[in-house]
Amino acid sequence: MLFVDKPQGLTSHDVVARARRALDTRRVGHAGTLDPMATGLLTLGVGPATRLLTYLVGLDKTYETTMRLGVATTTDDAEGEPLGTADPAALEAVTQERLERGIRSLTGEIEQVPSAVSAIKVDGRRAYDRVRAGEEVELAARRVTVSAFEVLAVRRQADGIEVDARIDCSSGTYIRALARDLGADLRVGGHLTALRRTRVGPFDTSRAVAVDDIAPEALVPPAEVAAQLFPVLRVSDVQARDLGHGKTLAQPDSPDAEPLAAVDARGRLVALVSVRAGVGRTLVGFPQEAAE
Repeated sequence: MLFVDKPQGLTSHDVVARARRALDTRRVGHAGTLDPMATGLLTLGVGPATRLLTYLVGLDKTYETTMRLGVATTTDDAEGEPLGTADPAALEAVTQERLERGIRSLTGEIEQVPSAVSAIKVDGRRAYDRVRAGEEVELAARRVTVSAFEVLAVRRQADGIEVDARIDCSSGTYIRALARDLGADLRVGGHLTALRRTRVGPFDTSRAVAVDDIAPEALVPPAEVAAQLFPVLRVSDVQARDLGHGKTLAQPDSPDAEPLAAVDARGRLVALVSVRAGVGRTLVGFPQEAAE
């Protein structure tokens, strides 16, 4: 596994391409796209460890962001075309109380309409491709959870209000849509001007490397990652071999649970397993070179 601090201006695919060159392998994938304007934590899997990415995609996340109130845009961020500017009187009417009330309305479990310029597929095509082709795209609302929406700073200017915030949210939450909806609620329009992802589940930017520092030495053993996501099941060499051959394990004293990270005596991730009625079965296997 590899944790990268993505810089602004690169796509997630750009980072994957650089990792492929630096690590001399084609088998690299990522869990959770970051827009080119966004920075921060991008989680990558390398080789057989790409099988862990499925379990990273749905983890909750933390973002640090700057939202600009006073202008809505076609993309809900700074890369879009302006859709009009709020007049000074409307901006003046955005009191601290109204701002806090608007943020409270976007906290907790909410119904959110994703930004039209998103990677969601509509009839087999990405929504952003349809928008760029000039089509009108309307996406259905989806339930997401914003567990924290903390204002860090507010800067009032003649032509707008900048709000710095830290947001904890469920997977699938669009921060651009939060900026759009906050601006709409305050009747001044709003869009995102900066976005940084600082956390994915138990992993944060403190362990991430710069794109230019991607190298074999930066790789994190999959067993270490899996141990932060799942309970660990220690297995003997014989049990590890059996799991590798698709055999079941007798686990009479283990409660029903899944997934468990089966780790051998040398600290290598052998498999993710399910235990039901005292029998352990492989859910996902990891060839041993994934942990070398």
